[in-house]
Amino acid sequence: MPTIHIPAPLRSLTGGESTANVSGATLGELAEALDGLFPGINARITEGARIRPGLAVFANSVQVSSNLDTKVAESADIYFAPAISGG
Repeated sequence: MPTIHIPAPLRSLTGGESTANVSGATLGELAEALDGLFPGINARITEGARIRPGLAVFANSVQVSSNLDTKVAESADIYFAPAISGG
């Protein structure tokens, strides 16, 4: 079961929890399962068929596509991180 690491700005929706284990084979399934535990979080991390702009997704320390149909391994550590830009 993947472990989701909750970024600090979203922990107000999780009662302060920094991680959650939820079932799912894709980012979209994980977001829906996470919303089952913490109502409202799905709307904060997704927009349409993608992860919201401004958030980057990492699976086992590797940045992955923000498409909700992106597959994830059952043992993955998933991190949602504010996207960093600059120049």
